[in-house]
Amino acid sequence: MTSGESISSVGKRRIAVMTSGGDSQGMNGVVRAVVRMSIHMNCDAYAVLEGYEGLVLGGNSIKRMYWDDVRDYLSRGGTLIGTKRCMAFYERSGRLKAAKNLVLKGINALVICGGDGSLTGADRFRSEWPSLLEELVQTQQLSPEQVEPYRHLNICGLLGSIDNDMSGTDATIGCYSSLERICEMVDAVDDTATSHMRAFVIEVMGRNCGWLALMASIATGADYVFIPEKPPGQDWPEEMCEIVTSHRQFGKRRTIIIISEGAQDTQLEKITADQVVKVLTEQLHLDTRRTVLGHIQRGGLPSFYDRWLSTLQGVEAVKAVLEATPQTPTPVITVRENKILRSDLQECVRLTKSAAKAIQARDWNAAMKLRDAEFKEYFDSYKLTTSPESTRLRIPQEHRVRIAIIHVGAPAAGMNPATRAAVAYCLSRGHTPIAIHNGFPGLLRHHDTKPIGSVREIKWIDVEDWANEGGSELGTNRGLPSEDMAKTAHCFEVHRLEALFIIGGFEAFASASQIRNNRDKYPSLRIPLIVLPATISNNVPGTEYSLGSDTCLNTLVGFCDAIRQSASASRRRVFVVETQGGYSGYLATMTGLAIGALAAYTPDDGIDLHTLTRDIDFIRKSFQNDQGASRAGKIILRNERASQIYTTQVVADVITAEGRGRFDARAAVPGHYQQGGRPSPIDRIRAFKLAIKCIQFLEDTFAGKSADEINSNPLNATIIGIQGSEVVFSPMGSDYGLEATQTDWGARLPRNQAWRPVRGIIDILSGRPEDKE
Repeated sequence: MTSGESISSVGKRRIAVMTSGGDSQGMNGVVRAVVRMSIHMNCDAYAVLEGYEGLVLGGNSIKRMYWDDVRDYLSRGGTLIGTKRCMAFYERSGRLKAAKNLVLKGINALVICGGDGSLTGADRFRSEWPSLLEELVQTQQLSPEQVEPYRHLNICGLLGSIDNDMSGTDATIGCYSSLERICEMVDAVDDTATSHMRAFVIEVMGRNCGWLALMASIATGADYVFIPEKPPGQDWPEEMCEIVTSHRQFGKRRTIIIISEGAQDTQLEKITADQVVKVLTEQLHLDTRRTVLGHIQRGGLPSFYDRWLSTLQGVEAVKAVLEATPQTPTPVITVRENKILRSDLQECVRLTKSAAKAIQARDWNAAMKLRDAEFKEYFDSYKLTTSPESTRLRIPQEHRVRIAIIHVGAPAAGMNPATRAAVAYCLSRGHTPIAIHNGFPGLLRHHDTKPIGSVREIKWIDVEDWANEGGSELGTNRGLPSEDMAKTAHCFEVHRLEALFIIGGFEAFASASQIRNNRDKYPSLRIPLIVLPATISNNVPGTEYSLGSDTCLNTLVGFCDAIRQSASASRRRVFVVETQGGYSGYLATMTGLAIGALAAYTPDDGIDLHTLTRDIDFIRKSFQNDQGASRAGKIILRNERASQIYTTQVVADVITAEGRGRFDARAAVPGHYQQGGRPSPIDRIRAFKLAIKCIQFLEDTFAGKSADEINSNPLNATIIGIQGSEVVFSPMGSDYGLEATQTDWGARLPRNQAWRPVRGIIDILSGRPEDKE
């Protein structure tokens, strides 16, 4: 296109993508999604190299991007199109050059991934755009005919920041990958600290935002945290030492203190890691070491969540700029729980800057509220669970409850952190947590009142080290109460259980259903029941997310990254990777999205000869068109029950046979490897949040209530879940409950699965042809 051509003469919209500010894991996923979605929408895609500097320089710094240019971007850290500080863009003369360069390239839609400063600059650029074009014409740098097709500049922002310091969204692209680096390091330090009974003070990033420090403290079970939004008073040494001393008296062998780099006290006096080390060393005589994680937090591979977030937000950004009008406020793509949303960029920036101003004004309540809806709640819950011996928050004796905690079904990462949080909250409020070991079979084997065995009270120190433990320390299996309902009811009676907190998968849901449906026959079962879904299959009705699924997806993503490397080294190879999940295609679909799979086969769609023939033709054409990149490996995800006939090995054999020596395929089955490992930060944090919400729900709704009041409440058997942008409690029974309306009992699935539309995005971004039949 020459400098004088217009969009209308070419017939295509041109969309550019750029990354700006500090790099964060997931930025490359944004670039890939924007480029390929733009091409899918019949637009030309461009990348602005080196952020705003490339916009000002123009020329070769604004590069046309093609489909294969972004191959393997999903698994790469940092930003492959670069980012630099650009002082020239701060001046109008620099923005004038940027506007001219975009017009010359025929671009009038820009997707920018960066922090609040980068996005503020973008919004200003958009607001000045008409006057910039006018000046370019007046100074005869461009003609009226050249600028006419570009009278309006569409901009969409994506939040890329490891600090998660933007208000109006639950997460920014890169923050959870950064948190994963921190948790890996703290877990490693925790091992050596326990061995030597040492204390460690760990400094993490976050000049103006304490999100990383707070979430790392929750995820690793740290003893104390310093964040800018809720600083301690000048007596912080005494407060910290009191908590650390109490934990040591309980029997804790190590001490972990996490401090944000922007930590300060209520008088805005900076608190440094060295000061904390000095206090622990001199006042408590602990062998204390300091660790500053630094830029290690910014690097490394993006986690599953950041690949998911960057991909879906990149797709949404393209839709946003294509749908925008001159009257549309500049959008920014945000996320609330599992829901991708469009928000007003100016409002998000305003709230973010208000939070910084509130800190400087020492308005701590405002600063906490302005971070996000749950930041204060997380902090308050964290403080409460680190001080279980305090009597300040205990409720009246008549409202205290004996709450039994049981794990049911296959093990899932998140079960242990959820139990730890529930126990700590119970003790801080005065409830009595009762641990049922080894599921319902364990309960039935010990149906007497002896204090030993599978049913016993559980103490804070018993669970304190469970924050980063995978599997199930209580023990879990698939046994159901229906194996002997009469004995189950007897156990409830002899152990005086007053509420039951069940953590597990579809078996946990079925167990609660069985107990609920036998209440008329057995009075001891007439107690409140609440289920916290925990299963890698993510197949529990009432929720879009189950504990353990994120950890499993991280494991599968890492497995597939390694497999792809092997496929690339072997030249022209396809790997068919089998995932677990029963009849739920969640794992196959989400892994396919996160690794850029060629296809994902699920039980919903099944596999037939037509599908295989179409995909083999696609594979053949892909290798033919690789243009010197034939070593790029390809992956197909297959759910374990996608087909009884076309097994993983059969699919691989058919692809190899049809390749006729030009390409081949291998089967890869990770099996139970998918269930293991330490919980991901998301599973740890959500376990913490959801478990405490469960106990609070039991406490607020049923504590101190009569048996009649409990039985008349439709929420006396309920499931906590994430639905869209909200955490909700859904009743199991009644005509409108989950059992009757939302459960496919035969397939062990919810009838409506919110993740299903993602399958179409996988096909779009892989270039897989549509089924013409």
